[in-house]
Amino acid sequence: MAKERLDKVLANMGYGSRKDVRKIVKAGEVTVNGIVAKDFSMHVDPENDVIEVDGEVLEYKKYIYVMLNKPQGVISATEDDYDETVVDILPDEYKIFRPAPVGRLDKDTEGLLILTNDGELNHLLLSPKRHVPKRYYAKIDGIVTQDDVEKFKEGVVLDDGYKTMPGELFILKSDEISEIELVIYEGKFHQVKRMFESVGKKVIYLKRIEMGPLKLDESLELGESRELTKEEVELLYNAVKK
Repeated sequence: MAKERLDKVLANMGYGSRKDVRKIVKAGEVTVNGIVAKDFSMHVDPENDVIEVDGEVLEYKKYIYVMLNKPQGVISATEDDYDETVVDILPDEYKIFRPAPVGRLDKDTEGLLILTNDGELNHLLLSPKRHVPKRYYAKIDGIVTQDDVEKFKEGVVLDDGYKTMPGELFILKSDEISEIELVIYEGKFHQVKRMFESVGKKVIYLKRIEMGPLKLDESLELGESRELTKEEVELLYNAVKK
């Protein structure tokens, strides 16, 4: 890869601001290939040079990709003055990369949320032109019928007059409290809830279980996260670059 300034590399890896990083370099705490770095503006190859900070070898990554099983009560934002955010509940080892959520889940919605500092992938996954499918599991106050399935297949008109793209509704249980899965290909504000409101029913529990080719890791408890594997990242890129 192209060489980058030492202070930029260290700042990107969470060792503080550029100003903070320059202080630790001046203090002689940083070595490059075993030699004490004397100039914070020196250019290094972070993937091949051995960079140590206070004796700790830097494991360089440019991008991070995280799967979070989002709990209720947490908002899909990087920061907020009032509510806890999805970034707040990540482990510190992920936070230093300053990842941002890919899209949003409502405050009371659970499930699969991807966070990354890879702006290109974030943009591609959210692009309306890509029609990335998103699958939800929901509990519905009301009896969901085959008629609802047909209406969703045609696209329904929301409260603001917008007609949605066709959605795929699967009835798991039809009762006073129904259970369903729904696949949609866009991400309008409160879309799943508003789609059911358009047919006179109310979503009382909502969980996203898939986004594109990626399924929620069932071993993740609510609030837990893990890095995506290299294969999972490739799956996402392949899905949006077709």
